[in-house]
Amino acid sequence: MGVATNGSSSSTSESAETTQPQAYKFLIYGRTGWIGGLLGQLCAARGIPFAYGAGRLENRAQLEADIDEVAPTHVFNAAGVTGRPNVDWCETHRTETIRSNVCGTLTLADVCRARGLVLINYATGCIFEYDAGHQLGTGIGFKEEDTPNFVGSFYSKTKAMVEELLKNYENVCTLRVRMPISSDLSNPRNFITKIARYDKVVDIPNSMTILDELLPISIEMAKRNLTGIWNFTNPGVVSHNEILEMYRDYIDPNFSWKNFTLEEQAKVIVAPRSNNELDCTKLKAEFPELLSIKDSLVRYVFKPNQKTSKA
Repeated sequence: MGVATNGSSSSTSESAETTQPQAYKFLIYGRTGWIGGLLGQLCAARGIPFAYGAGRLENRAQLEADIDEVAPTHVFNAAGVTGRPNVDWCETHRTETIRSNVCGTLTLADVCRARGLVLINYATGCIFEYDAGHQLGTGIGFKEEDTPNFVGSFYSKTKAMVEELLKNYENVCTLRVRMPISSDLSNPRNFITKIARYDKVVDIPNSMTILDELLPISIEMAKRNLTGIWNFTNPGVVSHNEILEMYRDYIDPNFSWKNFTLEEQAKVIVAPRSNNELDCTKLKAEFPELLSIKDSLVRYVFKPNQKTSKA
């Protein structure tokens, strides 16, 4: 296949510092999506040539045409169906969800493998839920090799299906994103923006992904040709209430909210939601500078948006 994969920081990052920089060109799928849009902005800011794919993920010929035209060094997949306004949409649009999240992703992975290209695939960590071996509050998180145990939503089912199949593609880097957060508090996809607008929220510690810190890391992962499954969240967990307390302290001192239980939440949603902690030991070993979830929230989200006099 001709793809150098599973690079480690001990060799690849050192060589990147000591040799002439390699010329990169990225092909990105998901132009109209949140992560796809941010990726394009990051590439532009860093002077990395990139192009957005025009083909539909499930159309092999269109993907091959994109690669022929762009001649990328790496491919990024930030496309797929999450549902609007939320994952409940997937419960009633199952074939559309399969077409994009399963068929499309597998087709892209296969085309990339045939062309000798590493594919960075933004997946989800919402395929686990706290269980007897990973109890809430113990700090014991699910590892990359653990088998998904959450089947509450059809969206999560499709993501678990495709993750298992992608294990057979040595050119794929699967990044398990969870409850993504960014410094753009006006974005309706931002987890903070979502819960700040809810009438009531549950209060459960979860692993989450600070995009301002982790998306640049995903670009570095591509440069290092890292593959396999990665828990792509900041180390540790943070609860809904802890985030909203930060929002109140840094953004709006008059902000208030109400909690309700999982049982009460179940009455207003179609599909159950995943709650879990992911073990980030592997990612932290590769990128020791990675901040804990609470430190990252302050540095990348709340400090840049601060409107109060909090020190």
